Amino acid sequence: MTSWSGRSAFAGALADPDGPVPAGILRGSSEAAQSRFAVYRNNVASGLVGALASRFPVTAAIVGDAFFRAMASRFVDGCKPTSPLLMTWGDEFPAFMETLPAAAALAYLADVARLEVAVSAAYHAAEAPPLPVPALAGIEAAALAEARLVAHPAARLLRSPHPVGSIWSAHQPGGSPADVAFRAETVLVTRPGAEIRLSLLTPAEAAFAAALLASKPLGEAAALGVAADGCFDFGQSLVAAVAGGAFTAITLKGPDP
Repeated sequence: MTSWSGRSAFAGALADPDGPVPAGILRGSSEAAQSRFAVYRNNVASGLVGALASRFPVTAAIVGDAFFRAMASRFVDGCKPTSPLLMTWGDEFPAFMETLPAAAALAYLADVARLEVAVSAAYHAAEAPPLPVPALAGIEAAALAEARLVAHPAARLLRSPHPVGSIWSAHQPGGSPADVAFRAETVLVTRPGAEIRLSLLTPAEAAFAAALLASKPLGEAAALGVAADGCFDFGQSLVAAVAGGAFTAITLKGPDP
């Protein structure tokens, strides 16, 4: 059986294009072994770039295949997976994009990639039945202000100074980039009925949703919504968030988390 140190050396050699071939796999001449291992190393790197392209399809569509692969290759050089589950690898890719001068002209690109991270995380999140809207009617008026909602494992909230939700939607089937208006957006990502849903929130709705997802009492969350917009409709926003699958349960009392 291969030792842990042997496996570590093999993984390290794959990550270092200038490193030697691991001693345990040498066969024949050293030159031939170097050539064969270089092919294998390149195949691994190409596979990782492909995994990023699968996880960030909108980002790839925006910049084009050649630019994306060049950007992803640089990321792969410095960040290798630590798990065989590639669906969770690449969370650092958006921050890496922000360090690249070549991507600076697309100020929104990293946040679009962050939204794709949120979409991927929501898609792969644990299963849980969403809270049905009629359950809200069971909250007594006296308990309403202190009631809290339990966030669904798939629920994600992303704030951006860019129209990331509109850009993402424009790159889905039937969408059009020409329809995107450049403005700040807050996006609620949910997964009702096993389908990803993006909801664009107003500033008041965003403040309200963020508080609810952080397990704040309904009264406190409503006050934050009103503070952002005096015309904020607490009931309508609550029903919309629950109908979108953002929560799983109601707790009527409990200490601040």
